Amino acid sequence: MANVLEVDASEFIGRAAGKLKASNVKKPRYVEFVKSGAGKERPPADQDFWYVRCASILRQVYLNGPLGVSALRTRYGNRKRHLVHSHHHFRAGGSLIKDAFDALETLGYVKKTGQGRVITPTGKSFVDKISNEIAKGAGSGS
Repeated sequence: MANVLEVDASEFIGRAAGKLKASNVKKPRYVEFVKSGAGKERPPADQDFWYVRCASILRQVYLNGPLGVSALRTRYGNRKRHLVHSHHHFRAGGSLIKDAFDALETLGYVKKTGQGRVITPTGKSFVDKISNEIAKGAGSGS
């Protein structure tokens, strides 16, 4: 029985994003038009960005929970490029992360506690099933 630490992160996130998309996770209307943070120049070009971000957040909560929006804003931030002076780290947008948490809460995969969001037994089962599929090599595509 494999867990999320034993499988490739990008493969796990891709499969989890596909399953979240198939389960009709509520996607906010503004996702296609906004940047993911102040350090970015353009909105994400990937049509499935929302599902990939939700899957990535679910993985982060599984590995490092309890987590809050502030910690993930730092995690998903980037260095803004400047021409004249040095680069500085900018945090990611909090609205996308909060809405992803809300969507994962409606599915029952995470729950809110006093310390932050933690993974529920349903969410742990979801993550472990995907990890086992990857470890066994079942289904080469999403």
